[in-house]
Amino acid sequence: MKEQDNKRTWKPVKFGEAIIILLAMLVVMGLGVIKFGLSPMTPVLLVIALVILWAKLRGADWDDIHGGIIDGIKTGIIPIFIFLLIGALISVWIAAGIIPSMMVFGFHLISAQWFVPSVFLVCAIVGTSIGSAFTIISTIGIALFGMGTTMGFNPALVAGAIISGAIFGDKTSPLSDSTNLASAIAESELFAHIKNLMWSTIPAFLVSLVLYFFMGTGSSDANAMGKINKTIATLSGNFSITWWAALPIILMFVCAWRKIPAIATLLLNIGLAIVMLFIEKPATSLSSVATMIESGFVSKTGNASVDALLTRGGISAMMSTVSLIILTLTLGGLLMKFNIIQTAMVPLAQRLKNTGSVVTAAILSGIGVNIFVGEQYLSVILPGKAFKQTFNDRGLDNLALSRVLEDGGTVINYLVPWGVAAVFAANTLGVSTLAYLPFCFFSLLSPVFSILSGFTGVGLKRLPSSDDSSATAATVAAPGREGQGA
Repeated sequence: MKEQDNKRTWKPVKFGEAIIILLAMLVVMGLGVIKFGLSPMTPVLLVIALVILWAKLRGADWDDIHGGIIDGIKTGIIPIFIFLLIGALISVWIAAGIIPSMMVFGFHLISAQWFVPSVFLVCAIVGTSIGSAFTIISTIGIALFGMGTTMGFNPALVAGAIISGAIFGDKTSPLSDSTNLASAIAESELFAHIKNLMWSTIPAFLVSLVLYFFMGTGSSDANAMGKINKTIATLSGNFSITWWAALPIILMFVCAWRKIPAIATLLLNIGLAIVMLFIEKPATSLSSVATMIESGFVSKTGNASVDALLTRGGISAMMSTVSLIILTLTLGGLLMKFNIIQTAMVPLAQRLKNTGSVVTAAILSGIGVNIFVGEQYLSVILPGKAFKQTFNDRGLDNLALSRVLEDGGTVINYLVPWGVAAVFAANTLGVSTLAYLPFCFFSLLSPVFSILSGFTGVGLKRLPSSDDSSATAATVAAPGREGQGA
């Protein structure tokens, strides 16, 4: 009995202590990634070790620590499996000629003069239909990136346009798990939530489009056209370039329309691409396909730029991202287990008085969770729970909170170098987070317009005078983590 009592002697964290811990974490991760250029995994691992040391000094036992780690990691099992499937999908899509075909047809259909704004629009439209930013970035995003670098555009600018468009699509799609999550956490109706998002989303979209128009237009000079023609010849000579390559893309739209979960959608696409590969190249061996799925596709066209672009994919290539997911979820689990983030946020939420400050604080809390933990879902869940009562006390509808959770949580993870979404995008496109960050206009502008709405009241949904607590009850259950939205 005495041993059981001793297991619960750790002291609760206080507000000032929580702030010091979070600031120390930020310093360690910021210096490690930005100052010394380290991979995010090492600084995050160091922070985990320091949090565990702090917890032990506070009297926590190993069951508490292990419980926090387990609680954190178990929420990421489905996303981890999805990342592995995306690695396999990329390799078989390249081998079957799907991504090369998209590049060749894209060169003929998209003008260099309007290329970057076209990239933003295409990714936004397709992303809204599919509801998964990760899928957009890892499929048509790779093709568009290859086109942009071939045309001579700044790779960071092209990556920023791809990621911005993918985030817009993910944010505004009823099929997105992050959009469903924000709606459910705030207890707002899904389609009302998406409609209310437009007050900050449309201005951010339009300003982004204008910026991409001025920064990303070019001309088809002789040098660029020669490089494009050489790339088309290389792709046509080494891959099967055919309109049949559109079948997997059509399948993605059908799966989205039928609301088939992400895992099933990816497995179906992988299977279809393998069938297409065997039809187009009957001599392909089963062992080579297995190697490709496990280790990725290796391009051997003889064109160095094409080979650098198309040598990618495979399950093993996703392991660095998977490792980071495990580490960030571990950190998040520990911070939640010992109430560090909650202790820092709740007193702040309770002290705020006017509407603008409440909205700004909620936005900054979402950004803060992204920075401190690097995990997209926690950046929605923790501020949502901390600020819900405060929003209602200030006369703000649940829809106001759910929009803030998207603008400060969902879209920001792509801007944090150790964030799961940012690492995925950087690894997939081959452009570092700090390089594309200044050009990811949609993510940068969404919280700005949301804060402006908070201070001006424009588009800010308020509770009716005859407040009926059931009027804004959630109609969408909190989703399982079957797709990664952002």
